[in-house]
Amino acid sequence: MQNRIFTVPNQLTFLRLTFLPFFIIAIKYDHYDWALGILIAAGLSDGLDGLLARGLNQRSALGAYLDPIADKLLLSSSYFVLAYKAKIGWWLAILVLGRDVLLLVACAVILLAAGYRSFPPSIWGKATTFFEILLILLVLVLAIWNLPGLWLVRTLCAYCVAAFVIISGLHYSIVVSRRLSVESAVPK
Repeated sequence: MQNRIFTVPNQLTFLRLTFLPFFIIAIKYDHYDWALGILIAAGLSDGLDGLLARGLNQRSALGAYLDPIADKLLLSSSYFVLAYKAKIGWWLAILVLGRDVLLLVACAVILLAAGYRSFPPSIWGKATTFFEILLILLVLVLAIWNLPGLWLVRTLCAYCVAAFVIISGLHYSIVVSRRLSVESAVPK
């Protein structure tokens, strides 16, 4: 059992979790260059742990749970602390965090009521994550270097995040309710 916990991909995920407090501290004290470096390192470790899990055949149940949790913690804390520092609007942070909380509650209810169900991410969820990460990168880059041309891109990206958060949340709700409805209609 220990060898399935301490796989190289899981160790990289644990490392990514240790980046989190340093990332938050860097933003809190206006060290946006450090925060950007930590975010890039976290992104590289995330890509590497997935590659190694597949390449070394070191997939594990712990990794399947821990990897998305590490990603969500980094994203959620990013939106919270960047809103706290007035780098993004609270309206957007609340929208992003609210969707994540609602999805977490829905997953917990489904787990308790119907047992484990796999709900792989949709194209809408992947687009949401892409734009959420892109916005964080843009905000950090603009906090370091005031590049006038990027302000418009950042603003457009913020609206894309809002749109995709709403679309992916609705899509996820519809897919999950349909799937659970079909499963409950099937006689056992």
